[in-house]
Amino acid sequence: MDGPAPDGRPPAGLRGLTPAARTALAASAAFALLTLWVILAAARPLPFDTGPHAWSLAHRPPAALDVARAVTATGTGVWPYALVVLAGLYAGRAVRDRLATVAGLALCLALGQGVRRALMSLVARPRPPAADWATHAANWSFPSGHATTGALTAGLLLVALALRGSPGPARTAAAALIVLWGAAVGLSRVYLGVHWLSDVLGGWLLATAWLALAALVRRSYRREPAART
Repeated sequence: MDGPAPDGRPPAGLRGLTPAARTALAASAAFALLTLWVILAAARPLPFDTGPHAWSLAHRPPAALDVARAVTATGTGVWPYALVVLAGLYAGRAVRDRLATVAGLALCLALGQGVRRALMSLVARPRPPAADWATHAANWSFPSGHATTGALTAGLLLVALALRGSPGPARTAAAALIVLWGAAVGLSRVYLGVHWLSDVLGGWLLATAWLALAALVRRSYRREPAART
């Protein structure tokens, strides 16, 4: 097996891969290992789940709960799709380009949601005790739907920002806000007691893998017409 090169570069077998391919492999492998750990735990929380859950239960002033519920509401339903539609309209330059970008971003989000729902049913992990919930929740726990959706949406917003936004402080600030929002959506689920931290980590890993795979598909799609011309 190839080891790391002396200069710190990836092993020879990985050097031909694009950054998107490496990200897809790494995130998929990490997600698979975490999923296996969750399954082997047989409905019990993982060792690093109980601390954040207990802390959340002990630190719930009404104002903080209101903020967490407001944040978590933006990670489900119509909000993510509205955001990617607006992002697609922003990223495109001509009308046709805008429509194609909107369709591509929305399709990526919808297909990712389908994969997440299938995995939730397959793993069938119970949620934390219902007595600890500070908001409504349904379905299984792993991977977190809000965390997956928030991370997918944030990633697609960053793509749109990169396609159209000019480099500079404004774009950097916008990107930081997008990342913070995506993270806050996932972490709000732990704070509200409806997910374990490992559910949220699983959602983030799944979203990362899915976005990287989507980037590979897009690159392949863009190269094929060029090869025919």
